[in-house]
Amino acid sequence: MTKLFAIAEYLSGEDIRSIRKKLSLTQKEFAELVNISVKTVERWETGDKPVTGPVVTLVKLLTENPQIPEMYRIATRPYPMRLWYMYGQEICTVIDVDEGSRLVKIRNYTNRYQYRAFGREEYPTFEQYEEFLESRCFPRSRDKIKWELRELDVPFYDPLLIIEKTEGRMAEDDFWIRIER
Repeated sequence: MTKLFAIAEYLSGEDIRSIRKKLSLTQKEFAELVNISVKTVERWETGDKPVTGPVVTLVKLLTENPQIPEMYRIATRPYPMRLWYMYGQEICTVIDVDEGSRLVKIRNYTNRYQYRAFGREEYPTFEQYEEFLESRCFPRSRDKIKWELRELDVPFYDPLLIIEKTEGRMAEDDFWIRIER
């Protein structure tokens, strides 16, 4: 059989342990990075059976690009509120907000500008954050807005409260927002 790609067919448990340690990851962190259970990592590292499947390719990519885990690591929350701007199940932008001090800090997890909460803007102002929130809910000038607010059990027009109720979902796209306080 002629190989099409320069990827090993299998890895040993020691290979897995070696790349995990090279990346300075615990078994739990490695498991989360490659989207498997900790038990599977433990079994691979202590077992004597060859490890096969997509993880072989992933380990090759991680070996060649050890910066990948840090590119996707989610930092601890610096402010009281965090918004996860999502496309389906893909995390696009994490937005940390301190409303009292009017501070906003973001981290993008995609290179596709059209999927980012603030497009090309890396350091949005609080005003840009407020505009973003308003863009993810119905406009304040909407006809019969009082009826809409009553349906959502929201006392007045507040984009954040509306997003908490609707997840910022719009009929025409698959973007949505999860809020953590």
